[in-house]
Amino acid sequence: MVYAVNMRQHPEYKMTEQVQLSNVKACSCEAETTASKQEGKPAGRSRLYILLGVGLALWALLYWALQPTADFLTYDLLKLQASSHLGTSVNFFLYDAPKVILLLVLIIFAVGIIRSFFSAERTRQILAGKREFAGNILAGGLGIVTPFCSCSAVPLFIGFVETGIPLGVTLSFLIASPMVNEVALVMLYGMFGWQVALIYLVTGLAIAIVAGWVIGRLKMERYIESWVFDIKMSDANAPSTNMSFEERLRYGLNAVREIVSKVWPYVLAGIAVGAFIHGYVPEGLLASFMGKGAWWSVPAAVLIGIPMYSNAAGIIPVVQALMEKGAALGTALAFMMAVVGLSLPETIILRKVLKWQLIGVFVSVVAAGIILIGYLFNTFM
Repeated sequence: MVYAVNMRQHPEYKMTEQVQLSNVKACSCEAETTASKQEGKPAGRSRLYILLGVGLALWALLYWALQPTADFLTYDLLKLQASSHLGTSVNFFLYDAPKVILLLVLIIFAVGIIRSFFSAERTRQILAGKREFAGNILAGGLGIVTPFCSCSAVPLFIGFVETGIPLGVTLSFLIASPMVNEVALVMLYGMFGWQVALIYLVTGLAIAIVAGWVIGRLKMERYIESWVFDIKMSDANAPSTNMSFEERLRYGLNAVREIVSKVWPYVLAGIAVGAFIHGYVPEGLLASFMGKGAWWSVPAAVLIGIPMYSNAAGIIPVVQALMEKGAALGTALAFMMAVVGLSLPETIILRKVLKWQLIGVFVSVVAAGIILIGYLFNTFM
């Protein structure tokens, strides 16, 4: 007799069917999760773009209202006289402080997006294998757009040496990075106009390239501390450059938050000093010892500037006020470059990896370039 077997009653069949059903449910759950994520991404992206659009509109409105607001606060609310020293100083401060901070927010955001393409490892890869001078040019250009400050000088130097990048190329990068940065360029543009900002960019880059090339030709590798060559650095924690456009936008916003939070006290302090000079120092007072006629003013400005400690945010408002009172452009820029590009803290930090002989040559070559630039501006502008 043949018995008809109902396969659905068989235990193994039931188990197989349950597994299949569970797999189907799992797949459907994964599909729903993926779909929800895909639906969430456009919503988050749209929200980010809306916030950026509103932020840009608010930025433009605030920038347009700067001068009327400063005038209202100074002359109507505080009842200060426009012809008084105090009124002039307060109006200068109330206009320039928010203007510079607004410019910093906008430009740092844009530069932050550019910087998201350059990690320390990526920078070393670009510079590795480049010949001198061509490498100096490339290093100077990368130094302008890369997010490294004085505190990063030692690890960057070690990483560059480990990769085989020539000493002169490495120093071109380390000169350009603090001297020609977005904070300096934004503040120069806001206070002097694009012509002076462009002049500073070109001359600062030229100093970084030529100084690095000269030091490279002197073959001073023997004055690098010997332990540097024994260090093997890991790039496991290097930031990834494979970001989506939304991630780069967020990187730019984070750069604004990080940099502005650090430099705003220097901005306010520098503009306060500049406002005092603007309101209280008589016109032409500084022309006698910082003007074009004083041949010794440029080297004196560099010698005074080297041991000082400040960044671009703190020193540029002072430079603007000095120029308004009779200081020559070349002398003022030489002073600023010496303060920003040859700061005492960076020199002390570099002593960890460089011997005093190389540090002396480094400071002398850069200072000579700055003095030459100062004389050129005083002569032809």
